[in-house]
Amino acid sequence: MITRLTAHGLTFPHGFLGRTGGVSTGLFDSLNVGLGSSDDPALVRENRARALAVVSPDARLVSLRQVHSATAVEAGDWTDDARPEADALVTDRPGLALGVLTADCGPLLFEDRQAGVIAAAHAGWKGALGGVIGATVERMEKLGACRGRIAAAVGPCIGRRSYEVDEAFRARFEAANVENGAFFTDGRAGHALFDLEGYCLFRLAEAGVTRAEGLGVDTKAESARFFSYRRTTLAGEADYGRQLSLISLPR
Repeated sequence: MITRLTAHGLTFPHGFLGRTGGVSTGLFDSLNVGLGSSDDPALVRENRARALAVVSPDARLVSLRQVHSATAVEAGDWTDDARPEADALVTDRPGLALGVLTADCGPLLFEDRQAGVIAAAHAGWKGALGGVIGATVERMEKLGACRGRIAAAVGPCIGRRSYEVDEAFRARFEAANVENGAFFTDGRAGHALFDLEGYCLFRLAEAGVTRAEGLGVDTKAESARFFSYRRTTLAGEADYGRQLSLISLPR
């Protein structure tokens, strides 16, 4: 069965999906949707079809070639092979489902129901620090959204207890904004724990999005439910699966 988490504040069809209910095996067991993984492409396509069917079966899934940037684009008619390099996409076109892939990074879904504008963003630490969340809101406004009406949610991502970073990482954030220090707690010598979800919620508020929620789910800690890049890396495994988060505008 496919795991689908939803946010209370989002009303359009959406879902933060986990790793169960697919056809992949081994490291990618089972709902791996990562086109960039070394998994069998035919299995990945089947998994993506299954994921879409759970959330919005009549929509067409549009995704990106994610590069940890602050770039947000308007969704187009590109094929999977021609995905643009960006980390957020927006649309006001009914029938499209916007999807982002994650494996510890933060998946964010947005909607302005009154304007009929939706967005999905991939926010790892680099994109979140670089401004992908604010860029997403700005791109939504170009299609008629109003940031004061936007609802947003941060889906499953690596939790503070699982996200150990070094002091250079912490210093980079604090140099950008002294308030960023609130998202770190001291860990073992020379290290700290970083709250990615809390930081994404902070950047949403900074961008004027006041209706926002975090699901509070730690992808690294829940191996049966979610893929995790950090968990896989620490285990010395060669590759990892990706999960899909998506939102659509009904026709």
